[in-house]
Amino acid sequence: MGITFDFHGQVAVVTGAASGMGLATARAFAEAGAAVVLADVKRELLEAEVRNLTSAGSKAIAVLCDVSEDAQVAAMVDRTVAEFGRLDAAFNNAGVMARIAPTAESTREEWDRVIGINLRGVWSSMKYELQQMERQGSGAIVNNASVGALTGNPGIGSYIASKHGVVGLTRTAALEYIKHGIRINAVNPGLIDTQIARDVVDGSEQAYNEIAKNVPIARAGRPEEIAAAVLWLCSPGASYVVGHALTVDGGMTVP
Repeated sequence: MGITFDFHGQVAVVTGAASGMGLATARAFAEAGAAVVLADVKRELLEAEVRNLTSAGSKAIAVLCDVSEDAQVAAMVDRTVAEFGRLDAAFNNAGVMARIAPTAESTREEWDRVIGINLRGVWSSMKYELQQMERQGSGAIVNNASVGALTGNPGIGSYIASKHGVVGLTRTAALEYIKHGIRINAVNPGLIDTQIARDVVDGSEQAYNEIAKNVPIARAGRPEEIAAAVLWLCSPGASYVVGHALTVDGGMTVP
């Protein structure tokens, strides 16, 4: 990543860790010395990555977890503590893109799916992570929001609403738990080179490339660049950063 962090002796949980920003962040935590819990619904990808990490000398386990199911989230945190004894950092990254449709043509099922994973999943993850961190008296949480939390975007109303909600939830929880020694922040990624970014343009590579050209920095971001921001927010270098939504977007949202 070009930046050195030290998380030796610490334990990190990453949801949505099978690919994209979650995978890059799990790898970054492992490279920085943390024991890492990779959580996702994609068993084969998770287990393959854990094999890669452990063969390289890192401590890592895979946990199957659908963040829209509270019991699975609770079990994820319980497994983390049973395996490693504590929880120091969490990146609540699991998320999905909405199926493109104007608001009046969207469905209740689609709304529930997107809100259930993107917003309720972040709430559930924080709920159980915070219980453990409060017992310890320390911890850092980063929630993955989006530049979509800063604006509107036609056709993906449930996604935009979910990400606005993540930022509001982050700020509220940050004020509640800083007195317990727990810092909570968020990141607002812009156009990042992941599948979910391509889903916004219905999988059109040409449309995706055109959007990337129009980013002020003239390219899409790399998942590793989000990982660097997450690790910084969890590190002592960000010790005075509380309730902030850090926008990492190559200049997309500069007025």
